[in-house]
Amino acid sequence: MTHYGKALLATAFFALTACQSASKPDSTAAVSHDPEADQCGASQYQNYIGQPLSSLDTQRFAVPVRAIPWNGAVTMDFNLRRLNFTADQSGKISRVYCG
Repeated sequence: MTHYGKALLATAFFALTACQSASKPDSTAAVSHDPEADQCGASQYQNYIGQPLSSLDTQRFAVPVRAIPWNGAVTMDFNLRRLNFTADQSGKISRVYCG
């Protein structure tokens, strides 16, 4: 391999490593206890994490609720009073948050 080929290979390697994300956020992190950020009451429903998304079918909520399946399409509107349940690939709830 010539000197130019090695330099090109090293440049490509550094360019690709620069594209990596620093870290993946923890999706099971607890919801903040800030009353302003918890207007939907998501902190009360953290015990649903790990349960099947279908377990919400029989529940009644006082706020609007959105059950989001894995790779499900959702609107991008932000509503602090709406309770969101996000499922992972296995169909179990992985995150509960307002928005």
